[in-house]
Amino acid sequence: MSAGVVESDVLRITDLDTEPARDLVGGKAWSLWRMTRLGLRVPPAIVVTTRSCAEYFERGRELPDGLFDRIAEGIAYLEQRTDRTFGRGPKPLLVSVRSGAAVSMPGMMDTILNLGITEQTEAALAEESGSAGFAADVRRRFGALYGKLVCGSLDDLEDLPDTAAVLAAIAADTGGVVPDDPMEALRAAVAAVFDSSRSRRAIAYRKHYGIPDDIGTAVTVQAMVFGNLDDDSGTGVLFTRNPLTGAHEPYGEYLPRGQGEDVVSGRVTPEPLTWLSERRPQVHAELMAAAELLDREGADAQDIEFTVQHGALYLLQSRPAKRTARAAVGIATTLVAENAIDPATACERVTAEQIRTLLRPVIDADAAAGATPIATGVSAGPGYAVGIAVADADEAQRTPGAILVRESTSPEDVHGMIAAAAVVTENGGSTSHAAVVSRALDTPCIVGCGSGTVAALVGRRVTVDATTGRVYAGEIASRSVSVADDPDLAALVGWAREIAPIRVVADAAEIDGPIFDTDAALAQSDTATPTIPPGTVAASGAWLDTADGAQAALRAGVGQFVSAHPLPLLLTAIAYGKDRS
Repeated sequence: MSAGVVESDVLRITDLDTEPARDLVGGKAWSLWRMTRLGLRVPPAIVVTTRSCAEYFERGRELPDGLFDRIAEGIAYLEQRTDRTFGRGPKPLLVSVRSGAAVSMPGMMDTILNLGITEQTEAALAEESGSAGFAADVRRRFGALYGKLVCGSLDDLEDLPDTAAVLAAIAADTGGVVPDDPMEALRAAVAAVFDSSRSRRAIAYRKHYGIPDDIGTAVTVQAMVFGNLDDDSGTGVLFTRNPLTGAHEPYGEYLPRGQGEDVVSGRVTPEPLTWLSERRPQVHAELMAAAELLDREGADAQDIEFTVQHGALYLLQSRPAKRTARAAVGIATTLVAENAIDPATACERVTAEQIRTLLRPVIDADAAAGATPIATGVSAGPGYAVGIAVADADEAQRTPGAILVRESTSPEDVHGMIAAAAVVTENGGSTSHAAVVSRALDTPCIVGCGSGTVAALVGRRVTVDATTGRVYAGEIASRSVSVADDPDLAALVGWAREIAPIRVVADAAEIDGPIFDTDAALAQSDTATPTIPPGTVAASGAWLDTADGAQAALRAGVGQFVSAHPLPLLLTAIAYGKDRS
């Protein structure tokens, strides 16, 4: 398996000479390849390709013939690269087993950390590190993840005090065991990650975003680095640009003595990045330099996962950051100003739906001035919503306009988050699962409101002002949004008018000829979609401001529109023309 070969079903991704196809290795592994090529410090890794995932399901959820032999060869390569040994001491090799689809789906599929830890390797790790507590923590963490993701335990294993309690809970709940043979555990973990691509949460996410259901996932097997090793270790997430506003400034969090799952899960609230800059300035400076490099090379805002092990910085992933509608517009126009992208690319990166989100009502500041919030937290996704607070994702799905309130969210809550009008959590920070998924959905989100928030809100009608991080009892009035004075939107409108293959005007008098009134046609029709007559040149009506209306008019060949909000129509036409080309 030479470094330059990309046809194999198991690739040495951090030693590969030739750029791999993203749909073959997934976005996560592709980012490891890119960061390695840029000279950044990345733990060595192999990747099992998406072709193997497809074959796994074709064979009835059975690993393809010979696949695990090649994975074992990959483990031998990781042993050689790290000078460590998988499954035994004196320097044991532990690995993470991570999912990674070609299309970014944050938190929708499974990751298992610390695989390779056993009773014997725990003792070896304790001897090597000089910390029995650290080694015991690693084994407890692995058991909890394996029990949940492979054995299928529904118990809350993460909070159990030690490995013995974790193993007992798994046995009681599922009858399953955590294998003593790390190769057996690895085989089961790879299959579990494949299976997670068909999970309820992954299916719901793909359906919401129109992602094909058969893309599957690659599986990255990577040498572990330990953020929970000592006081000079930790883990974090960094956005190279603010995912709320789009400002070109670092935005992120760091958790001393933690592992990545701690930050993403939202079960604990990390420190701001200033903690790292004040206490570990050299690590912070190295991280900032890497972030600027990745932002520049990617020509887009990046979401970076990193771990610090005993003072050394390791990069684990870099991908285009999920962002709010406001940030999408700000980032696109700023990148044009920086000559990183051209105006056409900027228009392609902002969707019509994001513009519609920006035009949604916001809380009336005057009405809120005399009200006392009943919960406050950190804004993780701006916006305004009013609804009944519920504590269960299924209930949020059943209750139109519900506010989903949780201690923290997990991938199992995604269907409820998609349905909810807003999300509020007791725990977690601005890079937690709740924050990242809500930003991708453009759902108002407040995190870190503190213990007792669920009990205080559930069952009540509340107003969520996620822009300021406040929740109020009852309904606070809203006001409409004016974008006339927004320079970023003005720039985007100007570029879109030049690029889009349609004309949009605010005054019907500017169009010479008959205009088809879609709203009048709807009023006279029993269907939700009016029939646009063949040869219609111009159309008007509020229906055209919806996604369905805009698409239907473009398919009918309409070339001129009357609308007070031209940008959604223009951006829809640009995307429609690109899809047809």
